[in-house]
Amino acid sequence: MILSLVMTKIEMDSLLLCEIRVVIFSLYENRLQSLLSKSIEPLGSGQWEIPGSPIKPDLSLEETASTALTRLTNIQEPYLEQLFTYGETNRHPEKQLISVVYFALIPTDSHQNTILIDQDIKWSPVSSLPMLVADHHQILQYAVRRLRYKLEYSAVGFELLPDTFTLSELQQTYEIILEETLDKRNFRRRILQAGIIEPTPHQKGGEGRPARLYRYRPDAIAEVKARRLFP
Repeated sequence: MILSLVMTKIEMDSLLLCEIRVVIFSLYENRLQSLLSKSIEPLGSGQWEIPGSPIKPDLSLEETASTALTRLTNIQEPYLEQLFTYGETNRHPEKQLISVVYFALIPTDSHQNTILIDQDIKWSPVSSLPMLVADHHQILQYAVRRLRYKLEYSAVGFELLPDTFTLSELQQTYEIILEETLDKRNFRRRILQAGIIEPTPHQKGGEGRPARLYRYRPDAIAEVKARRLFP
């Protein structure tokens, strides 16, 4: 009986794969882009995938995701949130594959730190993705929808910005993610009334008049003060 139970566990382990995947977003070349890696699966030859890592027994799920993210971006404490767990029986042709998926946001001034030492890793616009393995296209599109939804009731968009930014840069960030044009006067009125940003003493030069630089208020309660900011 004991031998039978041991054999059953061995058989189950050989048929079960558990992994972490991390959808990494950043604003790159004025587009919302995701970091992809070349698939090493024999059935995924020539295709791309959401980067990830096997689940490690000595680390929590979030620690495993954070380690994989740091390896790719050199960023130690990025915004990281669990997205969903995928475990449908038809995701892998030979085994049951369980993927715990997270999504991460990289500030626009930090994506250049991404380790792109060869052609196996690249940034890709979410609006024109290459061929992705298995259900990774659906996973990534769901992550985009989650990001857009959170943008409406939280200040998650600030995670994609540098520490200081102009109001125009903030509006452009929202417009890129939402894929729609926002009224400038209405946007500024709403964002300032929300009380989640504050002006700094600095300005950003360029063509025309210098623009005031703002920063996200560290004491702002984003989930309350920015609720339904852009319905």
